[in-house]
Amino acid sequence: MESIRQYFKRTDKVYLLMCIFSSGMAVLSLSSWAAKQGNGFALDDVTGKIVGIGDYRRALVQAGAAAIGILIAVLLSNVDYRSLVKVWPVHVAITWGLVLPTLVIRNVTIGPLTIGYNAGDTDNYSWYKLAGFTFQPTELAKISFILTFAMHLNNVRGKINEPKELGKLLLHMLVPIAIIHIQGDDGTAIIYGIIACCMMFAAGLSWKYIFSALAAAAAAVAVAFGFFSDKIGKGYQWYRILAVIDPENKTGWAPSEAIWKNIIYQQQRGEIALGSGGIFGNGVFDGRYYSVPNAHNDFIFSWIGNSMGFVGCCVVLGVLFAIVIRTFTTGARSEDMLGSFICAGIGGALMAQIAVNVGMNLRVLPVIGVTLPFYSAGGSSVLMLYICVGLVLSVYMHNTKKLFG
Repeated sequence: MESIRQYFKRTDKVYLLMCIFSSGMAVLSLSSWAAKQGNGFALDDVTGKIVGIGDYRRALVQAGAAAIGILIAVLLSNVDYRSLVKVWPVHVAITWGLVLPTLVIRNVTIGPLTIGYNAGDTDNYSWYKLAGFTFQPTELAKISFILTFAMHLNNVRGKINEPKELGKLLLHMLVPIAIIHIQGDDGTAIIYGIIACCMMFAAGLSWKYIFSALAAAAAAVAVAFGFFSDKIGKGYQWYRILAVIDPENKTGWAPSEAIWKNIIYQQQRGEIALGSGGIFGNGVFDGRYYSVPNAHNDFIFSWIGNSMGFVGCCVVLGVLFAIVIRTFTTGARSEDMLGSFICAGIGGALMAQIAVNVGMNLRVLPVIGVTLPFYSAGGSSVLMLYICVGLVLSVYMHNTKKLFG
């Protein structure tokens, strides 16, 4: 008991409690979804008796993964983050050794293991499936990327704005992004890019490079829209972008009404579901609900709005953004730049995923398969998230100072 008391004396209790609260709300939301929109318990076709946990399995997996994740975060927080950076060849070899086979192996089953598993109706074959459980190695590689990119920035220090060093950093960023793009998971590739940009900004990247990059990106998008719209990405990806710009298909971007309705259906239902909850929602386990495809996953926020209303959405987002701010402030309190860069990367990842996922649900951004941290169903993503939490707590416990002196 004394060691537990000492741990809680040294750690960031508020940060850990906010993460636990978010996981608790996620389990509640997924249980609500299973009861009202999913199939609930599995029933015998003849007797009608309960024979399995059915869709409540998602909530149970989320709870179990969160419990294991919290334990991992606590244990990891006791490890000095510098030692994790020093063993970078080990985690790089393991994580990218899992990612690379999915570039060439697709839906190949070896006993209970499937390599290159497609977890959805897209061209994304970046998953492994083992005995009914799925795992996306790019989530684990994301943590390795943050650690190695932080080390790279720490080694560069004040030379980040020298063209030679900046070129090396951009190469470090673009190689994993290219690999993930080839996999077919452009949503995750975008998150990697945002992580790297946040970390370089924290390292003091010159505004002239930032403004130049923004101008180049804007020009590239304009040229792409104007001259190469039919050659960009996969068909459904381009349609999803156009569906946000022109949801009524007034410009005739969709070749048929069937394609148009199929592309806008999920976001349209999500928007209706969010609005139908009103101020206080339709009730967590009671009331009328609008059906949204994948409401347990990418569109869990629409279900929260449906069941808990505007107030519930504000609570959920308020706590999530408080976690992001706390992550950044922990980095600001770090006495070495390595800890600051790690927290900048993790904070950037959280901020990007929250903003993109909510934007998808509000129909202001295209659907690109980005999950809402803590809330979207998926045991492996929750475990990876709590590893990040453990890293932030490690920075807090091993190397921090007061923010204002």
